[in-house]
Amino acid sequence: MLTDDMVQTVQRLLASKKDVPGALLVLLHDIQDALGYVPDDAVPLVAKELNLSRAEVHGVLTYYHYFRRTPAGRHVVQLCRAEACQACGADELLARAEALLGCKLHETRADGAVTLEPVYCLGLCAAAPAMQVDERLHARVTPAVIERLADQMEISS
Repeated sequence: MLTDDMVQTVQRLLASKKDVPGALLVLLHDIQDALGYVPDDAVPLVAKELNLSRAEVHGVLTYYHYFRRTPAGRHVVQLCRAEACQACGADELLARAEALLGCKLHETRADGAVTLEPVYCLGLCAAAPAMQVDERLHARVTPAVIERLADQMEISS
C-alpha cells in the first residue's frame, strides 16, 4: 500500500514526465530511484497518467530484471550471471553467496539486511567473475572476497 508521501512522489514524477514520448521506462526508473522500488500500487497511477493499460505497465515492470517490486535490503549484492562470469566460476560464487548471506537469488533476507540479485553483465568480462555490492563493482571475485565483503557489511548469516 502506498503512503501519502509515496503517492505524492509518484504524482510529482508523473507530472514531470507525462508529456514525454515513450516516458514509461524513464518514469519507472525515476520511481525506483525515489522510492527504492516500484510498488504494485503505483502501476494503476502510471497506467492512467500515460494512457496505457495496467497490463502494459506491469509487463514492462516485470520484464526488466532491474526493477524491484518490493523494497530491497539495506545492502544489495548483485552477482553477474552472464557468460564470461559463468565460464570463470560464477556458479560456485553464487552457491557461496547464498550460503553466506542466508538468502537465494531474487530474495531479501528475513531481517532485511541484504538482497541478492542476478545481473546480466557488469562490463567486467575481462576480469570475471564480477559482482556489485551497493553500487560498488568488484572484479576477479573469489569465495574469500565474498566472505570479506560480507564481514565488512556485517551481514554474514
